[in-house]
Amino acid sequence: MQRRYWVILILIGLVALDWAIRAPDGRSRQLTAAIEAQAGEELKHYPYSFKVLRVNGETAYLSTPRNVEVPAFKALAVLFPEVDTKNPNNPAFIAIEQQLGRVQSEARSIVLAQPGIKDVVWELDRDWLTRHFVEVPER
Repeated sequence: MQRRYWVILILIGLVALDWAIRAPDGRSRQLTAAIEAQAGEELKHYPYSFKVLRVNGETAYLSTPRNVEVPAFKALAVLFPEVDTKNPNNPAFIAIEQQLGRVQSEARSIVLAQPGIKDVVWELDRDWLTRHFVEVPER
């Protein structure tokens, strides 16, 4: 009985430690809140939520579901499962790819408009991709 208690206590401690390590700082939460508050309709209703992962000096690191490691068609297949993302000439695919560019640009602009932020660096949202069963290359 006592051993089970310690195992549960250690598991709770590990979960809390993991949360503390991954939890964004106050400035990151503030910038993410700015994205949510200032988002236009397209960004507000987009199926992926852009968030500021961290701030280093005047640079904000903003999450993205795609980059050169994970091409847009893989992320878009998760976000828009009804669209054939394997065909780059599919008009629906082209439209959602352009939409991704627009919402990324809007999120970036909102963050850059905040005091003290001069640059935005996109960082692949590995956790989101992994949760959606998208293979992510190791770093």
